[in-house]
Amino acid sequence: MVLDWDRFYQVCGFTTRFPALPVHAAAVRGLVSCREPGGLVPSSAPPSLLSVPEDAVPETSTTAPSPSAPWPRLVADIGGTNVRFALIAHPGAAPSALRSLHCADFVGPGEALQAWLAETGAALPAVAAFGIATPISGDEVAMTNHPWRFSVGALRAALGLQRLRVVNDFTALALGLPGLAEEACERIGGGEAQPGAAIGLIGAGTGLGISGLIPAPGGPVPLQGEGGHVSLPASTPREAQVVAWLAARHGHVSAERVLSGPGLLALYTALCALDGVPAETLSAEAVSARGRDGTCPHCVEALSMFCALLGTVAGDLALTLGARGGIYIGGGIVPQLGEFFARSPFRARFEAKGRFQPYLARIPTWVIRSPHVALIGASAALDAQIEVGYTAFDPVR
Repeated sequence: MVLDWDRFYQVCGFTTRFPALPVHAAAVRGLVSCREPGGLVPSSAPPSLLSVPEDAVPETSTTAPSPSAPWPRLVADIGGTNVRFALIAHPGAAPSALRSLHCADFVGPGEALQAWLAETGAALPAVAAFGIATPISGDEVAMTNHPWRFSVGALRAALGLQRLRVVNDFTALALGLPGLAEEACERIGGGEAQPGAAIGLIGAGTGLGISGLIPAPGGPVPLQGEGGHVSLPASTPREAQVVAWLAARHGHVSAERVLSGPGLLALYTALCALDGVPAETLSAEAVSARGRDGTCPHCVEALSMFCALLGTVAGDLALTLGARGGIYIGGGIVPQLGEFFARSPFRARFEAKGRFQPYLARIPTWVIRSPHVALIGASAALDAQIEVGYTAFDPVR
């Protein structure tokens, strides 16, 4: 919207002029209407709407679209286990100074970033974008599968950044898909992507991420949801037994409850319990390794069931979005499965939707092999012309 700033300050009674900042039209209309003659300021209105100190130049945070950010850019991909930092020098450049650190080694992302700076000797750019494995609904960020909690605005100020945008990690991954080369993916099954159609994205790691891209006149719009927490459907009696066993211990059984690293271990434990066999003390990595090499029958069954259930949920996603542009599979688990995944029940279960099997058979599915897509997508979030994640910026710079 175009604002008459002189009228705005006159009506609102402000005596201090602030730098021109992105403004939501609805917020301005609401503010002006409550100050117009005959209008009332509601008693519940926040103090910041009622008065502004003459010397105030506050930290400004917004989820509004912003102009394209300058280069270079600091980008990060923050998962429940690892955090990766890198620099992107210019449009189309590959990430440089890339390092992966263990989240558990640091009390927060600021401390992890300081370690990255010390290790690489990189200079900190003015702008940054972080993809992080948690829903983003405001300045306060609390990770779903890790103890990190922080304020976007406080982190920006502590790092001395001009702008810091934080988005969900799978929103960032989705934003990186348009530039993904065909050779950076492995096709699973048949089907052909329809140009201009919706695209789905799913991936299991420490948790289960789901997103996608919806076609729009100004370019594809990324989804910012938490689809990994939908209820898990069972398609076989054995799966129904597993879901019932998990429900007795956890109540709600989400897709993430089994389609994740901890979930793969939960599948193995449940299958052993259902068969009256003591479960060994294994890690998710050990279950996956034994499943791939066939040395443990319950590990094989757990890994096979994991792939089948991923196919079920991915098929539901394709139907929900009308994802005729294809379904992409990311995350840390599936790309490590190699031929096991290609031979698994994934694709058959993806298509197993009764009368809509022919519809799904025409939708291609790919495993993402490129390690940089989420970082490139985080950078793309800085150029988004819609509300993506949450941004804190310095109103003075």
